[in-house]
Amino acid sequence: MAKENKGIIIGTERAYRSSRLSFSVSSVPSAVGAQATQAAERESSCVAKGSTLNRRYAALYVSKHIFSLGEEVDDEIVGHVYLFLKEQLEISKMPPLSGVLHGTIIDQFIACGKSRDMAHELASIIWLAVIDNLEENEQTFDLLKRLASEGDVILPFPYSRSYKIQSRVFERLFTDFRDCLNHVEYCDLLACAKQKFQPIPSAWLGY
Repeated sequence: MAKENKGIIIGTERAYRSSRLSFSVSSVPSAVGAQATQAAERESSCVAKGSTLNRRYAALYVSKHIFSLGEEVDDEIVGHVYLFLKEQLEISKMPPLSGVLHGTIIDQFIACGKSRDMAHELASIIWLAVIDNLEENEQTFDLLKRLASEGDVILPFPYSRSYKIQSRVFERLFTDFRDCLNHVEYCDLLACAKQKFQPIPSAWLGY
Protein backbone atom coordinates (compact mmCIF):
# COMPACT_ATOMS: atom_id res chain seq x y z
CA MET A 1 0.00 0.00 0.00
CA ALA A 2 1.29 3.45 -0.85
CA LYS A 3 2.20 5.69 2.09
CA GLU A 4 -0.40 8.25 1.02
CA ASN A 5 -3.23 5.72 1.10
CA LYS A 6 -1.97 4.31 4.39
CA GLY A 7 -2.12 7.81 5.87
CA ILE A 8 -5.68 8.21 4.64
CA ILE A 9 -6.77 4.98 6.28
CA ILE A 10 -5.06 5.78 9.59
CA GLY A 11 -6.56 9.26 9.58
CA THR A 12 -10.03 7.87 8.99
CA GLU A 13 -9.67 5.32 11.78
CA ARG A 14 -8.47 8.01 14.19
CA ALA A 15 -11.41 10.22 13.35
CA TYR A 16 -13.83 7.34 13.82
CA ARG A 17 -12.36 6.27 17.16
CA SER A 18 -12.15 9.80 18.54
CA SER A 19 -15.88 10.43 18.14
CA ARG A 20 -18.07 7.52 17.17
CA LEU A 21 -21.16 9.70 17.40
CA SER A 22 -19.84 12.42 15.11
CA PHE A 23 -18.06 10.53 12.34
CA SER A 24 -19.23 12.22 9.18
CA VAL A 25 -17.98 13.55 5.85
CA SER A 26 -16.04 16.24 7.69
CA SER A 27 -13.98 13.51 9.36
CA VAL A 28 -12.64 12.20 6.05
CA PRO A 29 -9.12 13.56 5.36
CA SER A 30 -8.81 16.01 2.47
CA ALA A 31 -6.06 13.86 0.95
CA VAL A 32 -8.71 11.51 -0.35
CA GLY A 33 -9.09 13.86 -3.30
CA ALA A 34 -11.87 15.89 -4.84
CA GLN A 35 -13.67 12.95 -6.44
CA ALA A 36 -13.91 10.93 -3.23
CA THR A 37 -14.90 14.01 -1.28
CA GLN A 38 -17.73 14.82 -3.70
CA ALA A 39 -18.95 11.24 -3.51
CA ALA A 40 -18.93 11.41 0.28
CA GLU A 41 -20.87 14.68 0.20
CA ARG A 42 -23.55 13.09 -1.98
CA GLU A 43 -23.95 10.41 0.68
CA SER A 44 -23.90 12.85 3.58
CA SER A 45 -27.69 12.91 3.85
CA CYS A 46 -27.56 9.18 4.62
CA VAL A 47 -24.80 9.57 7.21
CA ALA A 48 -26.91 11.01 9.98
CA LYS A 49 -25.79 11.22 13.58
CA GLY A 50 -25.91 7.85 15.25
CA SER A 51 -23.35 5.21 16.08
CA THR A 52 -24.79 2.55 13.76
CA LEU A 53 -24.72 4.63 10.59
CA ASN A 54 -21.36 6.15 11.48
CA ARG A 55 -19.79 2.74 11.98
CA ARG A 56 -21.29 1.46 8.74
CA TYR A 57 -19.84 4.44 6.89
CA ALA A 58 -16.43 3.91 8.46
CA ALA A 59 -16.50 0.19 7.63
CA LEU A 60 -17.44 0.82 3.99
CA TYR A 61 -14.90 3.61 3.60
CA VAL A 62 -12.03 1.58 5.03
CA SER A 63 -12.90 -1.59 3.09
CA LYS A 64 -13.02 0.26 -0.23
CA HIS A 65 -9.53 1.68 0.32
CA ILE A 66 -7.87 -1.55 1.50
CA PHE A 67 -9.57 -4.56 -0.01
CA SER A 68 -10.44 -5.68 -3.55
CA LEU A 69 -12.33 -8.89 -2.93
CA GLY A 70 -14.85 -9.02 -5.77
CA GLU A 71 -18.60 -8.70 -5.87
CA GLU A 72 -19.28 -11.96 -4.04
CA VAL A 73 -17.89 -10.54 -0.78
CA ASP A 74 -19.83 -8.01 1.32
CA ASP A 75 -17.46 -5.06 1.72
CA GLU A 76 -19.28 -3.81 4.80
CA ILE A 77 -18.78 -7.04 6.75
CA VAL A 78 -15.08 -7.04 5.88
CA GLY A 79 -14.78 -3.41 6.97
CA HIS A 80 -16.52 -4.09 10.29
CA VAL A 81 -14.21 -7.03 11.04
CA TYR A 82 -11.15 -4.95 10.10
CA LEU A 83 -12.20 -2.15 12.49
CA PHE A 84 -12.98 -4.66 15.24
CA LEU A 85 -9.59 -6.36 15.01
CA LYS A 86 -7.64 -3.11 14.80
CA GLU A 87 -9.50 -1.68 17.78
CA GLN A 88 -8.84 -4.80 19.84
CA LEU A 89 -5.13 -4.68 19.06
CA GLU A 90 -4.60 -0.92 19.37
CA ILE A 91 -7.03 0.26 22.03
CA SER A 92 -7.21 -2.60 24.51
CA LYS A 93 -4.62 -2.39 27.29
CA MET A 94 -4.47 -6.18 27.31
CA PRO A 95 -5.70 -7.49 23.94
CA PRO A 96 -7.06 -11.04 23.87
CA LEU A 97 -4.76 -13.74 22.57
CA SER A 98 -4.53 -13.68 18.80
CA GLY A 99 -6.01 -17.17 18.63
CA VAL A 100 -9.13 -15.96 20.44
CA LEU A 101 -9.49 -12.98 18.11
CA HIS A 102 -8.93 -15.17 15.07
CA GLY A 103 -11.56 -17.64 16.23
CA THR A 104 -14.04 -14.81 16.86
CA ILE A 105 -13.51 -13.53 13.31
CA ILE A 106 -13.91 -17.00 11.81
CA ASP A 107 -17.16 -17.56 13.73
CA GLN A 108 -18.48 -14.19 12.58
CA PHE A 109 -17.92 -14.95 8.92
CA ILE A 110 -19.42 -18.43 9.24
CA ALA A 111 -22.46 -16.93 10.99
CA CYS A 112 -22.80 -14.59 8.00
CA GLY A 113 -23.03 -17.56 5.65
CA LYS A 114 -19.42 -17.87 4.49
CA SER A 115 -17.89 -21.28 3.94
CA ARG A 116 -15.08 -22.44 6.21
CA ASP A 117 -12.56 -21.92 3.41
CA MET A 118 -13.83 -18.42 2.65
CA ALA A 119 -13.91 -17.51 6.36
CA HIS A 120 -10.28 -18.59 6.75
CA GLU A 121 -9.21 -16.69 3.64
CA LEU A 122 -11.01 -13.48 4.64
CA ALA A 123 -9.69 -13.63 8.20
CA SER A 124 -6.13 -14.03 6.92
CA ILE A 125 -6.50 -11.11 4.50
CA ILE A 126 -7.85 -8.87 7.27
CA TRP A 127 -5.09 -9.86 9.70
CA LEU A 128 -2.44 -9.00 7.11
CA ALA A 129 -4.08 -5.64 6.38
CA VAL A 130 -4.29 -4.75 10.06
CA ILE A 131 -0.66 -5.71 10.71
CA ASP A 132 0.47 -3.67 7.69
CA ASN A 133 -1.49 -0.61 8.85
CA LEU A 134 -0.36 -0.54 12.47
CA GLU A 135 1.52 2.68 13.09
CA GLU A 136 5.24 2.58 13.77
CA ASN A 137 5.29 3.44 17.46
CA GLU A 138 6.19 1.88 20.80
CA GLN A 139 2.72 0.44 21.30
CA THR A 140 2.90 -1.43 17.99
CA PHE A 141 6.43 -2.59 18.79
CA ASP A 142 5.28 -4.10 22.09
CA LEU A 143 2.21 -5.62 20.44
CA LEU A 144 4.20 -7.29 17.67
CA LYS A 145 6.66 -8.72 20.18
CA ARG A 146 3.77 -10.19 22.15
CA LEU A 147 2.20 -11.69 19.02
CA ALA A 148 5.54 -13.15 17.97
CA SER A 149 6.12 -14.76 21.36
CA GLU A 150 2.70 -16.39 21.62
CA GLY A 151 2.99 -20.14 21.68
CA ASP A 152 1.61 -22.17 18.82
CA VAL A 153 -1.71 -23.81 19.59
CA ILE A 154 -2.79 -26.67 17.36
CA LEU A 155 -6.34 -25.91 16.24
CA PRO A 156 -8.49 -27.51 13.56
CA PHE A 157 -9.10 -25.72 10.28
CA PRO A 158 -10.26 -22.98 9.84
CA TYR A 159 -9.32 -21.75 13.33
CA SER A 160 -5.57 -22.09 12.89
CA ARG A 161 -3.81 -18.90 11.85
CA SER A 162 -2.15 -18.97 8.46
CA TYR A 163 1.60 -19.08 7.92
CA LYS A 164 1.40 -15.66 6.25
CA ILE A 165 -0.01 -13.96 9.34
CA GLN A 166 2.75 -15.22 11.62
CA SER A 167 5.40 -14.44 9.02
CA ARG A 168 4.18 -10.84 8.61
CA VAL A 169 4.49 -10.21 12.35
CA PHE A 170 8.17 -11.22 12.30
CA GLU A 171 8.75 -9.37 9.04
CA ARG A 172 7.64 -6.08 10.57
CA LEU A 173 9.74 -6.65 13.68
CA PHE A 174 12.89 -7.50 11.73
CA THR A 175 12.48 -4.69 9.19
CA ASP A 176 10.40 -1.75 10.47
CA PHE A 177 11.45 -2.17 14.11
CA ARG A 178 14.93 -3.65 13.76
CA ASP A 179 16.58 -0.59 15.34
CA CYS A 180 14.29 -0.87 18.36
CA LEU A 181 15.42 -4.40 19.22
CA ASN A 182 18.27 -4.88 21.65
CA HIS A 183 20.63 -7.79 21.11
CA VAL A 184 18.86 -10.12 23.53
CA GLU A 185 15.44 -9.38 22.03
CA TYR A 186 16.78 -9.92 18.52
CA CYS A 187 18.33 -13.28 19.40
CA ASP A 188 15.18 -14.46 21.20
CA LEU A 189 12.94 -13.47 18.29
CA LEU A 190 15.27 -15.01 15.73
CA ALA A 191 15.33 -18.28 17.67
CA CYS A 192 11.54 -18.23 17.78
CA ALA A 193 11.36 -17.49 14.06
CA LYS A 194 13.69 -20.40 13.25
CA GLN A 195 11.29 -22.75 15.00
CA LYS A 196 8.40 -21.51 12.86
CA PHE A 197 9.92 -20.79 9.45
CA GLN A 198 12.44 -22.49 7.20
CA PRO A 199 14.33 -21.02 5.55
CA ILE A 200 14.64 -17.68 7.33
CA PRO A 201 14.42 -14.73 4.91
CA SER A 202 17.80 -13.05 4.50
CA ALA A 203 16.26 -9.65 5.31
CA TRP A 204 15.64 -10.86 8.86
CA LEU A 205 19.25 -11.71 9.51
CA GLY A 206 21.98 -9.44 10.84
CA TYR A 207 21.83 -7.33 13.99
